[in-house]
Amino acid sequence: MSQRTKPPFRADHVGSLLRTAPLKQARAKHEKGEYDDKALKAVEDVEIEKIVKKQEEVGLKLATDGEFRRSWWHFDFFAGLQGVDLIDAPPIKFHGVVTKSQAIMINRKVDFAGHPQIEHFKFLKEHCRTTPKQCIPAPSTFHFRQGRKMVSKEAYPNLDNFFADIAAAWKKAVHAFYDAGCRYLQFDDTAWAMICDPHEREESKKRGDDPDRLPAIYAEVTNAALADKPADMTITMHSCRGNFRSTFIASGGYEFVAEQLLAKTNIDGYFLEYDTDRAGGFEPLRYFPKGNKQLVLGLVTSKSGRLEQKGDIKRRIEEATKYVPLEQLCLSPQCGFASTEEGNVLAEEEQWAKLRMIVELAEEVWGGT
Repeated sequence: MSQRTKPPFRADHVGSLLRTAPLKQARAKHEKGEYDDKALKAVEDVEIEKIVKKQEEVGLKLATDGEFRRSWWHFDFFAGLQGVDLIDAPPIKFHGVVTKSQAIMINRKVDFAGHPQIEHFKFLKEHCRTTPKQCIPAPSTFHFRQGRKMVSKEAYPNLDNFFADIAAAWKKAVHAFYDAGCRYLQFDDTAWAMICDPHEREESKKRGDDPDRLPAIYAEVTNAALADKPADMTITMHSCRGNFRSTFIASGGYEFVAEQLLAKTNIDGYFLEYDTDRAGGFEPLRYFPKGNKQLVLGLVTSKSGRLEQKGDIKRRIEEATKYVPLEQLCLSPQCGFASTEEGNVLAEEEQWAKLRMIVELAEEVWGGT
């Protein structure tokens, strides 16, 4: 057994990091009109350079920009697509808290024709001595929580054409990031995990969709988006049940989607959250194919600063090996530390302690470099 030299790595992380104090202050001033875009970018650049170095210092073989230039993990990307409008809308309800009052509306044909996050990645790559990792929302997420009601019937009388355009747009995005030098791209998803919750399936029906058909549709769309992925590019997918200020939306194990998700999508690696009982057991992993794919176990929570016991994590890794060989497993937090700019309820030092522990555990479980 050994460490991996290509992504996903034995010690990995999902992407977002807690926003630093200087960044929060700059964003607040920008919101009030006291900073222009250039002044905000200057602060973002400095703070991103710092956290890229910090990821290297704790021993990670990858680095992200912490999503420091984003407000949301998904809407910032969606709003940069053609055909999409960011609108005022009722907030998203989590357990005990609500988000800002924003959503997206698809009013015209969806397409990818360049995106600000391409330049964001180029900056990351320029300042990264490890593997730069870019995260964008998954194509399935573009549909699930919006549903039929947020897709204009004038633009898309038939949702089959909508799904075809999603796949085509994400395929263009994959190649645009590749051309920018990206070799480690991650799709961030909530649809696959949330649809495992019976309540979320009922909500999907209210939005005008058939949740029983969606896993197969999402697998088809994802595979179409990856149809001619460059061979030297790794694309993973992270699935979670909601992550906002240390709260969640959904519960339920992966059984409802396991076969379509694990056995029928052409993803190189999966980040699955397993930090609480809400995610169910490891039994659905029986669908995970033997071979080169990697499964990244999200056994360390990003929702609190409490540092897990190493022995507990090792026991859970061993339990997972009943279904997936150890050489196909990796370790990470179950989600990002700040899926939105507000961030989860823990301190930056606690965040770095968790990532450092993951690196140490990877060396203890899979061996050194």
